[in-house]
Amino acid sequence: MFIGEYLYIIDQKKRVAIPPKFRRELGKRAVITRGLDNCLVIYPLGEWEKLTKKIENLPNGQIDARGFARIMLSGAVDVALDKLGRILIPDYLKDYAFLKKNVAILGLSNRIEIWDEKRWKDYKLKTEKEIGDMASRLQQLGI
Repeated sequence: MFIGEYLYIIDQKKRVAIPPKFRRELGKRAVITRGLDNCLVIYPLGEWEKLTKKIENLPNGQIDARGFARIMLSGAVDVALDKLGRILIPDYLKDYAFLKKNVAILGLSNRIEIWDEKRWKDYKLKTEKEIGDMASRLQQLGI
């Protein structure tokens, strides 16, 4: 399980190190793609396969289903962790997530998110102020 928040730097060769605690569960290969809220998402191969099966089962005649599938799948790239636990982030994904140099890497149970550090801090500050209201709304879902 991936949990925690870590701050890292993207090097000049567009590589970012994955936190050591995440590397063991991630393995040597993973998939990175566009995420929600202009972040990037890294999936272990098994989790990626589960997600793609769900996407494949969405109704192709439904416009939201087609759009979601196109964005998630066309943006995906298979990445390999090097000996130092780094991955290469393609330019189009860096641009999508507004990544520059400083990034936040978040563990979210079955996936990892990568955010521009400033955008993450802004999002987190806003969301922390609303957490009580969110919990009330999510109570309907059993949270």
